Amino acid sequence: MNRLVLVVEGQTEQAVVERVLAPFLGERGVFVTAALVGRSGHKGGIRSFSEICNDIQRLLRQDAQLVVSTFFDYYGLPLAKWPGGEDARQALFDGKARALESAMQSEVVFRMGASFNPRRFIPYIQMYEMEALLFADPDTMAQVFDRLDLAEKFQNILDRFGDCEKINDSFTSAPSKRILQLYPAYRKGRALNAHAPIILSRIGMERLCRMCGRFGAWIDALEALGRKGTEAL
Repeated sequence: MNRLVLVVEGQTEQAVVERVLAPFLGERGVFVTAALVGRSGHKGGIRSFSEICNDIQRLLRQDAQLVVSTFFDYYGLPLAKWPGGEDARQALFDGKARALESAMQSEVVFRMGASFNPRRFIPYIQMYEMEALLFADPDTMAQVFDRLDLAEKFQNILDRFGDCEKINDSFTSAPSKRILQLYPAYRKGRALNAHAPIILSRIGMERLCRMCGRFGAWIDALEALGRKGTEAL
């Protein structure tokens, strides 16, 4: 079994990793843990990549067989303090994440030195926010909220953008903001009644990967670790 650490920026993402991604990948031979780093406090917001990179390096140096990936939202990233940030600002949709991921990869490889196997670091940026994944099934989201009347409204948001991962990233219109506008009782965090892991578990990984292409491609890369380890990438 291959060991994978997913570096996350918040407790909601940590819960999603522990309760949704880890069981799925575990069945495929990949043992997953979540590492909550990148914040200077619960209300401090994500730090610069330079600081986060120190945490990533520490994890990679603990075990030469360990693979590290990231699960960060594009929304809210301090692009001025992030490698590839300026390129991301100027790029169109998918190019934004690719610019950041490529620069993150280069920075980590440089810092780790010539002997480092670059396959051990798999950067991933979620467009535009983890809550975009909830729109993979508006009916399920409405059912978990016990507000069936909201299913059509969630579907209308998805139809407007045509892709869960294209629901945009402004302070008022990021996926989580749109959910809160319709359902103010939406609960974040790691508690057992937090909504995101419950909804995503009910949607299921097959539909999530089908409806969210970038997310699905990332999960495919992580699944490959269970078949061939780092050589699979």
